This record gives sequence, C-alpha cells and structure tokens, in this order.
Amino acid sequence: MSQQEEGPAMAKELRNISEIRRFFHRNEDPIYFVSATNFNLLGIDEWAKNFKYINYIDCYDGRHPNVFCPSEQPHAEFQSIEDINNYLLSHKEVIDLVKRRGGKPRFVFLMFDDKTEELVKELGGEVWFPKAKLRTKMDNKIETVRVGNKAGVPSVPNTLSEIKDYAHLKKVTEKAGIGDDLVLQSAFGDSGHTTFFIKSEADFRRHEHEIVGQGEIKVMRRIDCRGSAIEACATDQGTIVGPLMTELVGFKELTPYRGGWCGNEILASAFPPKVREEARDLTFKFGEQLRKEGYRGYFELDFLIDKKSGDLWLGELNPRITGASSMTNHAAFAHADAPLFLFHLLEFSKKKFKLDVDELNARWADPDNIDSWSQMVIKHTDDTVDICTAAPETGIYRMLEDGRVVFDRFDYHRRAVESENEAFFLRIIRPGDYRYEGADLGILVTRGRSMTKSFRLNDRAKKWIHGIKSQVAGKPLPVAQAGPALADPAFKIL
Repeated sequence: MSQQEEGPAMAKELRNISEIRRFFHRNEDPIYFVSATNFNLLGIDEWAKNFKYINYIDCYDGRHPNVFCPSEQPHAEFQSIEDINNYLLSHKEVIDLVKRRGGKPRFVFLMFDDKTEELVKELGGEVWFPKAKLRTKMDNKIETVRVGNKAGVPSVPNTLSEIKDYAHLKKVTEKAGIGDDLVLQSAFGDSGHTTFFIKSEADFRRHEHEIVGQGEIKVMRRIDCRGSAIEACATDQGTIVGPLMTELVGFKELTPYRGGWCGNEILASAFPPKVREEARDLTFKFGEQLRKEGYRGYFELDFLIDKKSGDLWLGELNPRITGASSMTNHAAFAHADAPLFLFHLLEFSKKKFKLDVDELNARWADPDNIDSWSQMVIKHTDDTVDICTAAPETGIYRMLEDGRVVFDRFDYHRRAVESENEAFFLRIIRPGDYRYEGADLGILVTRGRSMTKSFRLNDRAKKWIHGIKSQVAGKPLPVAQAGPALADPAFKIL
C-alpha cells in the first residue's frame, strides 16, 4: 500500500513519536539519498523502510546492503556536488534501478540545482526539499544576515557592500565603525575557501581577485571566537531544534585550509547552559522566520561565540543537511525519539501530523539526552600530488596501548564503537585516486572528545589522526602527467 493509497487505518493524523516511527517503518515508496557518499545521512536507512543510497564513491567495497554505486562511465570533470548528482541521475544503471523498484520515488540531496530537479521529474519522482531557487537564495551569506535581522538573530557587527579596491574597503568599514581587523565573506562558498582575514593592504592584495567583482561582500569585525553548529528542521508544527555542537576548525593535522571546517563534537558540557539555551532560542527564532520566507525542512546554523564576552553571533546558514548531520541524527535523543531528518521526511511526505514542538525541544535540550561523540574529517594536508596505492578500509579500528591504530573488523554502524579506544572510520579515498592537498581521506568517529577544554586537539585525537594517515600510501605521478591540473577542485563532497 503506497502512502497515496492509504486506507482508513493510515489516513488519521499522526499524533506522537511512536506513530511517526511506525509510519516510516511501513513506508512503501522508495526514498533515495543521491550524493558522493552516504556519510551525511548515515543510518537513516534503518529508520525508513525503502530508503536507499545512490552514491558515486563506494566507501564499503560493495558490503553495505542499501548503498548502490553504478559503474564508472565517461563524464566531464566534476565542478560541484551538483555535477556528481546529475551524473548519477543520468546514469543508465541508476535509471534502471529506480524504474525496477517502482513506486513514486522521492529524492533527497546534499546539494542540487534546477537540472537535478528536471532529472528527478524525468524519473517520475519528487525532490523532498524546497525548490533549488529558494535554497540557493537562502544559502547566500548576504541573505542570511537579512533573514537573521528580521528574526532578531544578530550577526557579528558587519556591513554589506561591493568592494572596488582597498581604499574603498577602508571607506566602507570606517562608515560602519567596525575597525580595521576584518573578516570578509563572499555570498557563496565553502568555509576556508571564501573567508578572508584582512588586516592590511597586503592581506587584501593576496585575495583581491576573489573579492573585487564578486558582488556584495559581507565585511565583519574580526572577533576572537569559538565556532559552533546547531541543526534544526522547520515544520508545519514549528521548528524542531537539535543540540549545540562544537566545531573543529582549521587544525593543521586535519585540513590545509585556515578557517576550514574539519569536524564536530557533541556533548552536553561543551558550552555553559546559558550559551546552549540562547543558541537553541535563536535557532528556533531563525527557523520560524525561514517558515515565513517559504522555506521548510532541514537547516543548520553556525554560531560564533565571543571568547571574552560570551556573546553569541550568527555565523552562517546552511539550508540543507551538512557534515554535522550524522552527529545530530545519531545522538542519544535521536535513538530515544527519532532522528531530526525523519521530521524533514515527514514534512515533505504531506502526511498530517500534530506535535507539541515545545515539549519535544525541551526534551532534546535535556543534557541527559546528549551523549558524547566526536568526528574528524581527515584531509591530505601536504602540498603534494600523487596516486593513492593503499587506504584503510571502512570499519572499526582499535588503538593499542602503544598508540598504534589497527583495523579490527568491518562494520557500517558507528554505534558499534564500544569505547574511546575504538573508532569508526569511513573511507573516502580509494586506491587509484589522486591524493592532492585538501583531498578527503575519510571521516573518523569516536566516543568522547577530540578537543581539550581550551578547544585544541587532544593527544588521543592526534594519535588517531596519525594512525589513520600512516595507513594511506601513494606513488609518484607518471612523469608525463601535470600535477597542477589535479589540484583541489574547490568544492566539498561532504
């Protein structure tokens, strides 16, 4: 029985978590997550029947029962995650799979564009996200400031302006009264790639070609802050808010990009109760404003916490699932109730439901419902290019007493990690891939913290990183091949 052919027993309004869980347990129409890997929605297939992953990279060597990776076909060089998704949706093996499984296919993505929407329509399916045009509008960092202002969610003191040259930047900042130590962000782009720290004309010259002619730029006062992330879902019943997570940013052991995101921690004690409460309140307000703007579904906010004053400032909006989603959707409260992403699916299912969102948010804010985990996104950090010849496989690893890291067993469940001496590693790089500065090697998930109380990498995390990296090997490129052409494609896949 499809959801469009519900009988009287299924037509009633869903009124509690148990009924929502049962609704997805009995789901008949296929739901597909199409992306480079299944990392962002790891484990959702175990909450929703007929949920499958269609991925470009096989992280599991064919051993994950719900991951489908078509054979490699000739294609133009990928310039974005959207290109990867459109390649997959155009692939004959993917089309055959979708047609063979039948039903009314639903598709979710990390990123998508209007071409993706057209390809989904050709497959007779639906995209279970707001339209690409609206999502792109909300993804604009300039628009984020404006939405936040409407919602009463303040950004770091800033001004929005096109920048003509350094002299013009000085005039703009003087008028705004935000000082000379600045952070500039262009409207779109990944952290670490389009965030520029400008304190002098020399700093400006280094990034001038990425600032001038790029339209409106967000020009902020630079503050000494800690990064944090929080995910939420704007539903018909109100905005459901997840926990506040720490962010790992710019650690040289993990990423070559200054200011680049490289992981998260989730734990109840990472921030003072007042900060956690304020972040949740501001996220709820932002979500309610997003609903007024016509946006619904999953989103993530970055908050910047001033180290001196403790003030909380809006950093940016990601109107989608993110690299932190696997943390949110595996937290203790998610297993007690339901993963946050299940409410996103519920919102787009058109199934009527009624929830006490305030009660749910209060329960999810309870520190007893938040367990301690961390994830580290490990990149190749050397300024070299070679071909990968060996990479540690996906599974559970153990750290021995002498600090060595060894493979223990294959698994695709991060909950299989039993102690802080074990970790789940999801391999991204494969033998035969190019290994260049910034290339993703994999994601390591451990119990407990990866940072100290002062937000530096702790010794245990450094041992884990070294233990994994030491198992990745490469060989030089053939002499005829040009290394620079194999450089970082400047888009992230996670």
